[in-house]
Amino acid sequence: MKNLMIMIILLVGFVLVACNTATEKSTKTQDTLALEHQKVVPEWSRNSVIYEVNIRHYTPEGTFNAFAAHIPRLKELGIDILWIMPIHPVGLKNRKMTEKSLGSPYSVQDYLKVNPDYGTMDDFKALVKLAHDNGMKVIIDWVANHTSWDNVWVTSNPEFYTKNDKGEMTVPAGTDWEDTADLNYDNDSLRSAMTEAFKFWIKETDIDGYRCDVAGMVPVDFWDNVRAELDKIKPVFMLAEAEEAPLHKNAFDMAYAWNFHNLMKQVAQAKADVSVLDTYFAQIDTAFPEGTYMMNFITNHDENAWTGTIKESFGAVANTMAVLSFTAPGMPLIYTGQEVGLAKRLSFFEKDLVKWDVKNTETELYKNLIKLKRQNPALDAGTFGGKLVRINTSNDKAVFAFIRQKDENKVVVVLNLSKKAEKFTLTGETFAGKYTDFFANQDSELKANQEFNIPAWGYNVFVSKK
Repeated sequence: MKNLMIMIILLVGFVLVACNTATEKSTKTQDTLALEHQKVVPEWSRNSVIYEVNIRHYTPEGTFNAFAAHIPRLKELGIDILWIMPIHPVGLKNRKMTEKSLGSPYSVQDYLKVNPDYGTMDDFKALVKLAHDNGMKVIIDWVANHTSWDNVWVTSNPEFYTKNDKGEMTVPAGTDWEDTADLNYDNDSLRSAMTEAFKFWIKETDIDGYRCDVAGMVPVDFWDNVRAELDKIKPVFMLAEAEEAPLHKNAFDMAYAWNFHNLMKQVAQAKADVSVLDTYFAQIDTAFPEGTYMMNFITNHDENAWTGTIKESFGAVANTMAVLSFTAPGMPLIYTGQEVGLAKRLSFFEKDLVKWDVKNTETELYKNLIKLKRQNPALDAGTFGGKLVRINTSNDKAVFAFIRQKDENKVVVVLNLSKKAEKFTLTGETFAGKYTDFFANQDSELKANQEFNIPAWGYNVFVSKK
């Protein structure tokens, strides 16, 4: 009898251990997948330039097909990656209303459909193929943190949403986004459904990745798992609208360089001298996981709509800051119309057209900057490129000079970030050598303790001769 009781106890214990093991396995499956997966930054992204497409405002038609006519122009400009703002249907319920409101494109009604105002699913697939045929990659904007109030999940899966003490769905905490309902990532079924939606667009339309809206408001472990799942289908490129290091360990390739952007504005508006840039570049290499790209920009859809035009933010130093954004470590962004000197704030909620047939100097500038980046491995992003090494000058409060080197390729950048002409000396000799003055397109030699005289907001870029 005693032996029988011992056997029963052992059997019960075995069953309990087995059940616990099975439960732990089921709850840790996603975490294990993410932990076992190591993201690999796509090789094709190393010297890319990304372009943000605002379909709604791009053409009078505001459609995929109408935008497609601009692909040859963007190819000639030198664009590598098209980031297309949200392509999904826009919610109607609780829409932020203006006189002719089209709603926020970040209030998503259905993750598996395209906005009918933009065209059909076949139209979108054709656009992706056209971009691929022209050597470009395509990523689409994704809003994982919240949906519209009339999203299909509100009815089919109300458990996906965050609820208050009264059991009511809520807007995202700390925001005034009344046109959106917050999603609850404590719900495993939501995580699965959202992951499948991500996979849908890779499988069905062959896009190359995502720009993820307010990525920092969604749990890191969710993003880690999504990246692992997507990379099973094809290598993807992931951009986070965030500047938070944990997101980039396993999930995202590129972060928004918001801090850099704001520092450039402070310098441009004489609220800080160039020493703030020294501080930024001194810490950026260690602030993020190795290999992380920073997306450098002087404008984007949020800046343009809510803060101001490039001229409003940067004034006469705009082009100089554009040069800095292309030559500093990271990947440069061009926003819709920036390449033709977009001079107005585009409405966020209403139709607002870009004028493409304007006389400007920006198009040639950006063509040259893209050419500069493409031809010089030192300017590649992440660990592919050369580290930014500051060159001291006799006026370090107004002049920002640096060198980036990859193997034998050297790029020396000298920027006068003040509103008056500056006469100064580049101290030392590490930069000395024979170069091509890139914008003047002429041979040049930089000597130890080289003297410069550069006009207000002027710049020089020198490329080592082969």
